[in-house]
Amino acid sequence: MEERIVLYPSPGIGHIISMVELAKHLLNQTHHNYSITLFLTTGFLDHPSIHSYINLISTSHPSISFLRLPLLLPSSAASNTDSLAATAFEFIRNNEDNVGLSLKRICESCVVKGFVIDMFCTSALSVGDSMGIPVYYFFTSGAAVLALYCYLPEIHDQIKESFKDIQLELQIPGNAPLKAFHMPEPVLDRNDAAYWDMLYFCKHLPKSNGIIVNSFEDLEPFAVKAIKEGLCFPDPTQIPPIYYIGPLIAQANHPKDKQNSGVETDSYLSWLKNQPNRSVVYLCFGSRGSFSITQLKEIANGLEKSGQRFLWVVKRPTQDEGTKQVHDTTTEFDLTSVLPNGFLERTKNKGIVVRSWVPQVEVLSHESVGGFVSHCGWNSVLEGVVAGVPMIAWPLYAEQHVNRNVMVDEMKVAIGVEQRERDGFVSEEEVERKVRELMESERGREIRERSLKIKEMAQVAIGEFGSSTIALAKLVEAWN
Repeated sequence: MEERIVLYPSPGIGHIISMVELAKHLLNQTHHNYSITLFLTTGFLDHPSIHSYINLISTSHPSISFLRLPLLLPSSAASNTDSLAATAFEFIRNNEDNVGLSLKRICESCVVKGFVIDMFCTSALSVGDSMGIPVYYFFTSGAAVLALYCYLPEIHDQIKESFKDIQLELQIPGNAPLKAFHMPEPVLDRNDAAYWDMLYFCKHLPKSNGIIVNSFEDLEPFAVKAIKEGLCFPDPTQIPPIYYIGPLIAQANHPKDKQNSGVETDSYLSWLKNQPNRSVVYLCFGSRGSFSITQLKEIANGLEKSGQRFLWVVKRPTQDEGTKQVHDTTTEFDLTSVLPNGFLERTKNKGIVVRSWVPQVEVLSHESVGGFVSHCGWNSVLEGVVAGVPMIAWPLYAEQHVNRNVMVDEMKVAIGVEQRERDGFVSEEEVERKVRELMESERGREIRERSLKIKEMAQVAIGEFGSSTIALAKLVEAWN
């Protein structure tokens, strides 16, 4: 019978892309003739881009198929005060029967060698177990965040208040000290249902057949060691196999349209080609990261004062000063209305501002790019690492403060911005200071050299005899 691997990402294009990259990696790097199916939920965080992306992958990789679970809308009983995370987790939990039925149908004609789930899809762990299918997690963040989540049940027992309300620095194995209110958003508030869902997820991590991590051992040795020694687990005798198989990043693409950027792709790539080697600061804050108009103007003023060349991706501004992300990234907006008066005209010889989107892997690999101001999302961190570009770490939400500490203190590939403590606001003076430091100072030169060294380490990890290649072989061996 045909041998198949089933992957189950949580809703949203970012999670789907990460799982597809894992699927492509399995097909490209192993010599086993698996077919791969991805389960996709329907009814929450759906977006037209998902459909076009699925068509693209189905055409280019016929061994990867997609199975849409039946339409299931989020519960109408959800409270208006529930967080987006809580709503998402309930939606995934309510899809448990759909997952079970779909797995059973596949098992009628195939041998399912492994069922790989997103951490947020933990409700499917028992489904796979009940059918005798080995269940693995694909952990799309790094080892430091994995260490934190494995340790969360221990912190939960020690601290009874919501993390958002306390000033403590948390001591987490494999991590630098972390301010409690910088914990990942879904666990900040015990009054939010998402907190209890996350606690449930974290308690079940050791109950899987293994955890696949998008990192490599030499990138985060501090966290890798803590995990290996069992320091993060409530029961050190129950540590699942951990497979560090990264870095997995999406390949550079070459779109032929505007992609809602407001600037033709060829225009800013042509502009980059005309800039001196390693002279451009690239600013982008992920697929959802954005700012208030007030903060956007501070960034603009700081960039202008720095005198550095820049390529800056600006998304539609948030309506709330305290919010750092937008979910509607397709609505058009006028750049001149969110930037200082005359900014675009004054800086037209120094920089270029693009609405919403650029092909980030392609931009980072361009020889004129010499620095990357990043929101510290793990995919962006890995893309910066693979490109060997030094970074300025500006965390916004989710687990990004943890990643920031790893980038600055352990990897030493980034300079951290100083943010106002509670709302994360960054002044124009700080923007100017850190951009100049990265591009002009001796410390910036040292970080640039370190970034190139880490790039070489990443290439070794995924090389023929590298640690990530060996880990992937061990994973396939376990499936067989």
